Amino acid sequence: MISPKYRRLVFAFFMSMFMSFIMSMVITFINLGIVDSFVLKWMEAFIKAFICAFPIVFFVAPAVNKLTNRLVREHH
Repeated sequence: MISPKYRRLVFAFFMSMFMSFIMSMVITFINLGIVDSFVLKWMEAFIKAFICAFPIVFFVAPAVNKLTNRLVREHH
């Protein structure tokens, strides 16, 4: 198992991977439709998106978490 000290890194990796994978497929489909080279174009878009998304999620997620905690009130 992975040490808890790497939780933020592991979270950023998987969140950015899943989001990039799904969003790149959707955008590729919107732009091209189903064409012969769809999977290749999708994977190219996924790699580019993941390269951008990983550091964004890593650095932005803590601020989003703080903002969410300020906006969401827990009921006791």
